[in-house]
Amino acid sequence: MEETPLQFIDTWNSWGQIVGSLFVAAALIRVLAHFIKLVSMSDLKSRYDFINAKEISALWQSAVFVLIGAGILVNSFISEIGLFWLIIRGFVTLCVTFILGVVANNMFKFYYPFYIEKRLKRLRYKPRISPKTGKPMKLLSEEEEDVYLDEGMQAEENVFSIDYDVWVDEETGFTKIEKYSGHLHAQKCPECNYQTLRVEKEEIVTKPTYTEEGELIKHFSCTYCGYNAQEAFKIAKLDTHRSSEPAMSEG
Repeated sequence: MEETPLQFIDTWNSWGQIVGSLFVAAALIRVLAHFIKLVSMSDLKSRYDFINAKEISALWQSAVFVLIGAGILVNSFISEIGLFWLIIRGFVTLCVTFILGVVANNMFKFYYPFYIEKRLKRLRYKPRISPKTGKPMKLLSEEEEDVYLDEGMQAEENVFSIDYDVWVDEETGFTKIEKYSGHLHAQKCPECNYQTLRVEKEEIVTKPTYTEEGELIKHFSCTYCGYNAQEAFKIAKLDTHRSSEPAMSEG
């Protein structure tokens, strides 16, 4: 009666070691592929976008593969044991794997964004190199960059939906404009201290005119502890000079 279960366990051990090793190998390949592609990018803005869009997802997928592979491997090195204890051991391994998965998910969701935010800031503000001279370019201030942004771009910045960085080669005049999300990343929540405070919605309470500034309210909510807050921002006056240009050209 025991031969069949024991034979099954031997088969499980053989296949389990293969399948478990494949999952671990897949995790390593996933991580390596991500960082090899990242290193191969010479453009800093491309690196910024790639990290922002792909890194947490890639690491989380790798973590899931590792946990599954490790769980299978742990249960594939089984000496003589009854089928009942094999099931119990498998159930315990499944529970431990699930708990570790929750821990890993929380780490990538609440802790890792701190690290990513620092890297993204370094990439965003690291001096760009001019393709014309090979020298570092100058990052313009909010006031200086308006000369290089059209009316639509300035409107996007005024309502904080998009943020533009303008880099200029002062020797040749070569200009590079980079586009970033105005919402940026989650901020640090003052209640729970996690990087989980995000903009839920924005509303313009006062529209700007040619003589007065407008006002925009941002509503923030913490995805971890539920903390809510709102903050008012000024919207720049409408640019009379720019708005008059189309009318003049039509005449």
